[in-house]
Formats: sequence, structure tokens, C-alpha cells
Amino acid sequence: MIPVSLVIGVMAAWCAVYLADTMLRSSLTHRISYESWLASRGLMLSPFHVRWQTTMFNRLFAYCARIRPRALYLWFNSGLVFGVVSMVGSVILLVKTLQQTVAQMTTDNPRIGGQQTLQVVVPGVNLPTNQLAYFFIALLLSGVIHELGHAVAALREQVRVNGFGMFIFVVYPGAFVDLFTTHLNLISPTQQLRIFCAGVWHNFMLCVAALTFLFLLPVFLFPMYTTGAGALVTDVMQGSAADGPRGLSVGDIVTGLEDCPVRGVEDWTHCLSHLSHTPQTGYCVPTASLQPSWAHGRPYKRLDGTVDCCSNNSLTDLCFSYTKPQGKGIRDKEYACMPVRKMVTGTRVCHTDEDCSASSQLSSVCVTPSLENQTRFIRVTHPPHSHMLFVGYPPHLHHAVSLTNFVPRFGFLHLDVPVFLETFCKYVVSLSGALAVVNSVPCFALDGQWMLNALLEATLVTVVTERQKRELIGFFLLLAGSALLAANVALGLWMVTAR
Repeated sequence: MIPVSLVIGVMAAWCAVYLADTMLRSSLTHRISYESWLASRGLMLSPFHVRWQTTMFNRLFAYCARIRPRALYLWFNSGLVFGVVSMVGSVILLVKTLQQTVAQMTTDNPRIGGQQTLQVVVPGVNLPTNQLAYFFIALLLSGVIHELGHAVAALREQVRVNGFGMFIFVVYPGAFVDLFTTHLNLISPTQQLRIFCAGVWHNFMLCVAALTFLFLLPVFLFPMYTTGAGALVTDVMQGSAADGPRGLSVGDIVTGLEDCPVRGVEDWTHCLSHLSHTPQTGYCVPTASLQPSWAHGRPYKRLDGTVDCCSNNSLTDLCFSYTKPQGKGIRDKEYACMPVRKMVTGTRVCHTDEDCSASSQLSSVCVTPSLENQTRFIRVTHPPHSHMLFVGYPPHLHHAVSLTNFVPRFGFLHLDVPVFLETFCKYVVSLSGALAVVNSVPCFALDGQWMLNALLEATLVTVVTERQKRELIGFFLLLAGSALLAANVALGLWMVTAR
């Protein structure tokens, strides 16, 4: 569900703005000066919507439209091709997303939700509140670059730009350009298509630029940060199993999970996934250590069939299982409650008793923690500290710890600089790509509407000679695209907020 505090805060802010606007417009003494002040600054207010428009960037747009005319011609022609292809691709992507959403609604399998390509984002629900700044700045940047493409393309085609503006609708920021409609209607459909496709083309290129920067970030930061030496802990969720004096701390470098080496965040994720789907790792323990004195009570079976042999409620002991030879090749499973840190520190990992006999001259046996299904015992290596011993679900450990690939070379460097750059680039990629996809959909009131109309006028003139029939074809296509987009948004919102 959407947090009530967020809804109350947003509603209160808009009510205050709307109330102040209404009072000033109703005032006999302040009305004229207030409306003049709004007009002089290009501001317009309406319920849940504020808009600002200016002409101060027109010269910049005109300058960009005059740079290397031949290169710009090729650039916007490439955008035209991309826009036409993206119209088809966006429809296919929305159909696939709708199928995934319906499949998720009809199943309780949580993995299906992670397979969705597009998701509706609701601040405070599936967008962490501590990352709202990334979201809004990246969304605004993507919108500005989108409109910059429209403006420069329009000026290249001799269409006047009346102004550029930005707006806030409820909580979502955006940008727009105001084109002179008369000029726009006088140019050819192909020229119109270049203008209309320029927005999604620039969003796509912004994605490419952000991905390139993200890929080359280790090179850019190499003089100050090193990579490949482990995953640096940047945050630990308070109160989680990874928190505390024997847990992880900010600045620790994780180099391994059990026998899985960790050279970066990708390895951390891979190792946790591997440990989640493989049998519990065992540890080589000398047979002499497995004495009856280690037992602290009678073993009992859990509901899932596993056995717990520790009944002293100790936070330092753990039940281990092992096989004991009984003669004539018969092996019986035994259980022993042992002090876990003492038993596994400095020991070799194993899967069978043969792994232990091959690595030690002492008589050793492979003991395995006796835990519930899906629960794992994991040794987290973070030198020079002793191992962190984790017992629980591996996804919980993944959720509780935030890491980065970048380790500072010097003590005065801040740990969060690479994290900020990485996170911001990822938001730019996802949001700019989402804008490109959504605006490519043949849907009413989006770029896709004008792209489709211009495309039909440019391609169907000789096939469908009557303009009304072409408009009718376009209307039904737009109706289908709008219904597809609305279904995705409605079901996506329901999945995010109601489930």
C-alpha cells in the first residue's frame, strides 16, 4: 500500500499551494499584481499541476540547430528510423509486460515478479525514500534531453519554437517545448516525423551515454579508487543479522562467502544465489572433537523433517550432523551441538568425508549444520576481522548489506562518491529508457500519436488516398495502443500498491 504519510504530505502541500493561489486571485488588492507576477515569470498554477515556461533557451536551441548541418541531418534521420522501429518494439514490449503482469497476478511464485521488463514506479512503495533525489533528478534530466531533441529538430525544419518549460504533476517532474503549430502543419510528413521522433531518439542516446559512463567508471576513477579487491561495505541495515560487533561494518571489504571468492558486488550476488540453491557446505572437524559431551539435550525434529539438537538457547552453539561408521560399510547419521565459531574457524570446507581425509593426516569427518530448509550457515570473510557467521536466508543477507566495487586508495576519499555516480547512472538508464518506450507507443497525447499520424501520412498516401480513411486507421491504432498502455499502468499500479 502507498504510505499514508506520503499521501498526506503531498495532499497538504498541494492544498496549501491551491489555497494560496485562490486567495490571491480573489483578493481585490493583490489580484492584478499577483497575476502580473505569474505572467512575467511564465508560471501557471492549477490543481496538482504547476508549469513554468520561458524563451531564455531559444538562442541556445537555435545555436545547436546550426552546428554541422550535414551531421545533424544524418543524426535526425537516424532518429527517424529509430522512432519507427521503436513504435513496433514498444508495442511488443508492452504486450510482453502485460502477459508477465497477468502471470504474476495468477501465481504466488515471487520469482515471476522479478522478470518484468517494465514496472510502474510509486515513490515510497517500490522506490526507496532515500533514493527519491536520484529518481526525480534523473527523470527531469531525461525529460529535458527529450525536449531538447524536439526543439533542435524543429528549428532544423524551419519550425519556430515559442518556448521551453518544465512542470510538476502531483510529484512527477517533466519538461516540454511549445512549437508554432502553423509552421508544423506546413512542412512535409517526413519532416514532421523527424521532429516527433527526435525525443525518443535523444532518450535512447542518453541511455547509451549513461551506460558507457557506467561501464568506464572504473577507468575514470582508477587514480582514486581500486576495483577487484573485494566488495566494500557502504551500509548495514540496523538491527539485521549482519549488524552488531561480530557483524559487518561500513568500510569492511568482503572477500569471500564460504569457499566462493568475492571480488566485487557481482560476485557477492552470484555467491549468495549459488549458496541459496546448493546443499549446505560442510566443515572438516577432527573425529576426537565429536564427543557426547558436546550434546546439550535430546535432538528433536522440526516440522520440515530437519533435526535440532541444541536446547540450551545459546547464541554461540549450533547443531551439526555427520555420518558415523557402524561396521560392514553401514553409516549412521549422528548429531552434535557444538560451539560454532570454535568448530569452523580455520577449518576446511567439505561436502563428503573423503574431502576431509584427503586434506589432513588426522582422522576427520565432514560435519554439516543441521538447519531448516532454505536456511543457510554462511561464513563471510572480511579481513583483517574474524569471519562473520550468518545463519538465515541468503536473500536477507543480500538485502541487509549495501556494497560497492570501488575501494578508496586514500583515506580522505568518501566512500559514497562512486555509489552516487553508479546509482545515478542506473536511474538515468532506466528512466530515460522508460520515457523512450512510453513515448514511442502509439497512444493519445504522447509522442507516439504524432509519430503514427506522420508515418501514415508519409506512407499511405498512394494506398489510401482519402485523408478521412487514413485518419480513421490512425484513430483505431491509437485506440489500441492507448488501451494497451492503460492496461499496463492500471495493472502495474494494482500490483505495486494493492498486493
